[in-house]
Amino acid sequence: QVQLVESGGGLVQTGGSLRLSCTASGSTFRFNTMGWYRQAPGKQRELIATITGGGSTNYYVDSVKGRFTISRDNAKNTVYLQMNSLKPEDTAVYYCNRVIATIRLTWGQGTQVTVSS
Repeated sequence: QVQLVESGGGLVQTGGSLRLSCTASGSTFRFNTMGWYRQAPGKQRELIATITGGGSTNYYVDSVKGRFTISRDNAKNTVYLQMNSLKPEDTAVYYCNRVIATIRLTWGQGTQVTVSS
């Protein structure tokens, strides 16, 4: 069974940076478009960035565009999210998963990102 393990979160001040990692078990990782999602307290989980299997096409929600960068290393079955210029509104639990809902995996535990003002 494929598992997702997110890491790299923490507490940072406004304007700081963090790099999140998500490692997935299983040999089909490189074929799937992956996404980073986040869920703030009292809000629904939202998709914020995606990357295709080959890494050639990325999508970002407007609120993170220009500040966050998604990347992947298929040899390591890992997808990354470099987050710069962090704002308090970025505070959330961050998750990764496949983008296509019909083949989405069981959600991992996520990694908490807290940005202090």
